[in-house]
Amino acid sequence: MRNKFDRQLNDLNTELIKMGALCEEAIATTAQALIEGNVELARKLTDIEREIDSKERDIENFCLKLILQQQPVAGDLRLISAALKMITDLERIGDQSRDIAELIEYLGGRKIDEVKQIGDMAIATRKMVTESIDAFVRRDEELAAEVIAHDDVVDEIFIKVKEQITKMIMDHPDEGEFAMDLLMIAKYFERIGDHAVNVGEWVIFSITGIHKGEREL
Repeated sequence: MRNKFDRQLNDLNTELIKMGALCEEAIATTAQALIEGNVELARKLTDIEREIDSKERDIENFCLKLILQQQPVAGDLRLISAALKMITDLERIGDQSRDIAELIEYLGGRKIDEVKQIGDMAIATRKMVTESIDAFVRRDEELAAEVIAHDDVVDEIFIKVKEQITKMIMDHPDEGEFAMDLLMIAKYFERIGDHAVNVGEWVIFSITGIHKGEREL
């Protein structure tokens, strides 16, 4: 019975890796579309987001079946519970990537040459998503902590982006609407980083039973 359960937990890891890969693809595709001003590429986010939503439903159903059929306790229950929390954040990463894509479409192909550091935010958040999933699969508390700490890098870039946008508005008041769209895009990337932090925190919970300073469960 335990061997079967272990195989099912491995299947759960595999599905989470697939969902994480879809989120990475969403961020990478969005970033490329943004840098290139590629509206057609941005429209591909609709299909990627649907795949992410579908994967969330599949993993949720799988986790619930594991709980009902195997009645896991202690560490196994924490792992499955953490997975259920993680997929919510991963799904929101898909949503926010799609939100960025919609803004790219609204910009009609205009590039972000004035604030190229938004692309740096995309790179940083993609790294966080990748490593948060790796941490879960490898049961690596240290890597999860590194993901959480890396959010400071995203926040620092976001501050610089806001400074650039402020200067842009001051120098070119007629570009106010474009500047606000860029700020919204940067804010969505900042939120993606926050969701990756949440994933990292749930990874630590799955290993230690402690979440954000709470008592051990």
